[in-house]
Amino acid sequence: MAITTVDIPHNLGRDVARRRLRDNVGDLGRHIPGGVASLETRWPMEDQLVIDLTAMGQSVGATIDIEDSVVRVSFVLPGMLSFMGGAIAAAVRREGSQLLLPGKS
Repeated sequence: MAITTVDIPHNLGRDVARRRLRDNVGDLGRHIPGGVASLETRWPMEDQLVIDLTAMGQSVGATIDIEDSVVRVSFVLPGMLSFMGGAIAAAVRREGSQLLLPGKS
């Protein structure tokens, strides 16, 4: 299985981007079609968020690295979802940008 990486550019700076992600990661479930059965998050490093979620019977793990001008999301899709990789990457880019919008923090 290949790693998919999605870059979400921003001009917020690392601290603001981190704060907005911390504040809004709980809203992630409403951005997933069909909802989320389980969502676990942890911050192994100050600028790295790890997410494990299960939706529609499929489990996906993602690592989110926060940089000064980009949030980089890396994930591996299970076989059942791999054929939808392009659409899922586009959704991650779109919905990830929503979590960084002003007024969300």
